[in-house]
Amino acid sequence: MVARRGLATTADEDHVNITLPGTSFEVYNCDMPSLDVAISKEELMDTYRQMVVVRRMEMAADGLYKAKMIRGFCHLCTGQEAVPVGMEQGITKEDVIITAYRCHGYAYMRGASVTSIIAELMGRSNGITKGKGGSMHMFAPNFYGGNGIVGAQVPVGAGLSFTQKYQDQKACTFALYGDGASNQGQVFEAFNMARLWDLPTVFVCENNMYGMGTSAKRSSASTDYFKRAGYIPGIKVNGMDVLAVRQACAYAREWTTSGKGPLVLEMVTYRYGGHSMSDPGTTYRTREEIQHMRSRNDPITGLKQRILEHQVADETTLKQIEKEVRAEVDQSVQEAKDGKEPDESELFTDIYIKGTEPSLLRGRDLEETHYY
Repeated sequence: MVARRGLATTADEDHVNITLPGTSFEVYNCDMPSLDVAISKEELMDTYRQMVVVRRMEMAADGLYKAKMIRGFCHLCTGQEAVPVGMEQGITKEDVIITAYRCHGYAYMRGASVTSIIAELMGRSNGITKGKGGSMHMFAPNFYGGNGIVGAQVPVGAGLSFTQKYQDQKACTFALYGDGASNQGQVFEAFNMARLWDLPTVFVCENNMYGMGTSAKRSSASTDYFKRAGYIPGIKVNGMDVLAVRQACAYAREWTTSGKGPLVLEMVTYRYGGHSMSDPGTTYRTREEIQHMRSRNDPITGLKQRILEHQVADETTLKQIEKEVRAEVDQSVQEAKDGKEPDESELFTDIYIKGTEPSLLRGRDLEETHYY
């Protein structure tokens, strides 16, 4: 599902109305999100900048990992920028997001600085979780990570939405998982409870075609992930189009917060790199396939074309944004490098809420047990 961009129907001095292609969505037991996007020119330019920031940040992380300044696990979202950026624009700060380990873009869109993300990857104390979480464990206001166990965040997301319903909040939870995690039993258990209790849960499958090194067609009897719940309506979304993602997430928010129960979104997207930094990503797919996606369906290039077509900005302005972003990310990388490693005293912090520490730790001499 790689539909090209629609044309604007009307425009004024400050706004542009864009009509998305009819192939942007495929629906299951629900209405189609509106194809008419009303967006200000300022929002459109902010969207472009945000996607460029996420792309440059991930490229910087790639370089730092190869320079051995980032160790351990590192999963990049290069190529998938439209999903975190479009999602954030379609929801509110009161809504909750929880995802798996390809999470840097979501952390940034939820308010984390580039410096704090890069520093966290490098294990520095100025990282978003003080250098103790790394790539898989980043948190921000109403962003519950970054989770390393495949699929385990999905029932946690259902629990977060249970809280929202229990407290009568006008908010919902977006629980994300990949096509590789879609066959986990706990995903289907979460589907069941969310439907049973009509929780305001938006289950989002980021279908980037490959679960680690295995094609989705080789691992799933049905690759219509938006229909997999059966009793929960779903929408397949062109996840390479940031405005389509924006519309779908706004629709999902309205659906779930109006008491209609959960909804499933399938974001059809693509990662340019491998599953992680240890995976070259070219042994199970051809270089021609990757190049085709880069040249025909890149989310940043697609938005750039829209901006130029509708004369929101010219090529020179967009290049200036790219130059500024490159300088900003380079500065953030330097600030991260300048950060110190966590002090040894941090080893036992942030484990228990202060005042709730246990009086006994099995296997430890209490005189040697310290809390900070």
